[in-house]
Formats: sequence, C-alpha cells, structure tokens
Amino acid sequence: MEFDFAAILLGLTVLFGVVWGLDRLFLYKKRKARLDAAGEEYRDPMPVDWARSLFPVVLVVLLLRSFVAEPFRIPSGSMMPTLDVGDFILVNKFAYGLRLPAFNNKILDLGEPERGDVVVFRWPGFTCHRDDGTVVHGGNADCSVPVPNQNWIKRVIGLPGDTIQIRDSEIVINGKPVPAEKIGPFKGNHARPADEELLAYGATIWKEHLGKVTHLIARMPDRMPTPPVPNANMPAVVPDNCYLVMGDDRENSEDSRWWGCMPEQNLAGKAFLIWMSWKGWGTGGVDFSRIGTVIH
Repeated sequence: MEFDFAAILLGLTVLFGVVWGLDRLFLYKKRKARLDAAGEEYRDPMPVDWARSLFPVVLVVLLLRSFVAEPFRIPSGSMMPTLDVGDFILVNKFAYGLRLPAFNNKILDLGEPERGDVVVFRWPGFTCHRDDGTVVHGGNADCSVPVPNQNWIKRVIGLPGDTIQIRDSEIVINGKPVPAEKIGPFKGNHARPADEELLAYGATIWKEHLGKVTHLIARMPDRMPTPPVPNANMPAVVPDNCYLVMGDDRENSEDSRWWGCMPEQNLAGKAFLIWMSWKGWGTGGVDFSRIGTVIH
C-alpha cells in the first residue's frame, strides 16, 4: 500500500487545529468557569491537550516539508553514479514555485526546471493511446493497472519545445549532440547488488556536458537495449508543460524513453544535497565521503 505522507500530514494538521480551535471557541470558557467554581485545578481533556500540544509541531513540519526542503531516500540505482542506493537527499521545494501540500497545485511561480537539473516528481505512469483517440495513464505498459503513488528522481534532458533524438546513450538536442568523454571503468563492490549489475555488464563512467551542467553517467552497452526517441510514448518534440527526463545510469533507468514526458504539474522539487549515505551492513556502512555532496 502506498501512503501519501503529505496528505497524512495535512490531515493531521487540520484535525488537531480544528479540535483545539473549536474547544477554545465554544467549550473552554464554560469548562474553566465550572472547575473554578468547584475549586478544582483546570486541565484540558486529553484529546484537547494532545491537539494543543501537537498542532504547532505538525504545522511546522508541514510548512518546512511543503515550502522549504523535503528529505527523500534513493531506493534504486537508476541515477548512479550521481546518486547511489541508500543516499538520503534534500529537495528544494521552492525552486520551481510554491505548491499546495498534497494537492500539488502551484500557488506562486518562482522558476522552471533547467536542462541538467535533478528533479523529484510524482511518477505520471505509462502513456497509452487508445483506439478511440483518448490518452490514458497506467502503472504498466498497457495501462491495465492504476498509477501507483510514487515519487521518482531523474535528470531533465529535454525542455518544452526541444527536438530530441536518442539512440542508446547518444543524445541529440535541437540538432546538436550532447558531448561526453569516457573516464574509465566503473569501480564498485561485488557484494553490493547496486554495484554488481554495473560490474557484471562492464559499465563505463563518462563525463557528460548537458547545458550548464557537467555530470557523470554510466553506460552499459551490453545490457538490454533501451527505446529510442522518438517513439510511441515520447515524441521527437517535447510537448508544452512537459519535460523529457532520464536516469544517469542510462541502460538501467525506466524513464521518459519508456513511459513518456514528465508533466510540469507533477514536479515536487529540485534535488540539491546528499545529507546521509548508507551502503549497507558489511558493504560499507555509512559513506562519509558522500555526506554534504552538492547534487549536480
């Protein structure tokens, strides 16, 4: 079962606020007068006391997570080597505008994603075109199951209006190939599942120059082929209010090449910092070298 923590936090904030507020408006004075007349020490009923104590705490957490920064954990290797499995990151929640918690409706426009940004977003699901001309989204390739409530992280490659061509790891944007230089073979730990696949397929590390951003990517040409762009789900020209996103582990990333463009309304924020990195018991533990790394 998928839980929407933002919705839960919003619901608790409203619940505690309503309980505390209604008590103060309609019940507090009468209850206090009655206890004072009886010479008894005043105490709030337990539900009111809990609501009064927890409301400001939950409200502060809600405001910080919704409008300042939100923590996320990296669960898969699709963004290696930039982000490793077990990295804990912070996401800037106001980089692309302020949005209502849970509903994600933009209430203040402060900017748009730039090419090369690493973004967190609500996964839109696969795009399916029905025989009657309608377009639907689903949690698998034939859209036969609902889209799960999941946050994903990828890198912005194509902006609205860009003309994109992708063949394997080669990217051409508006007629210009994205330059990249080979650094060398991937070096990892065979005991870690996240590293083992890269090592098994002889992955190589490349330095890619994407707009103003220079970052590392992994290539595994011997792994199964990835869909080219354009394709049935991702057109050559990126639609308005949509972005083409890809993982940095290019042959091990389920991204826009597979399911289509990422709508602007699904944006959650811009990843900017690794604040903790855990490589697992017996396979590295806490990786102090990654803590404090700025995400590019």
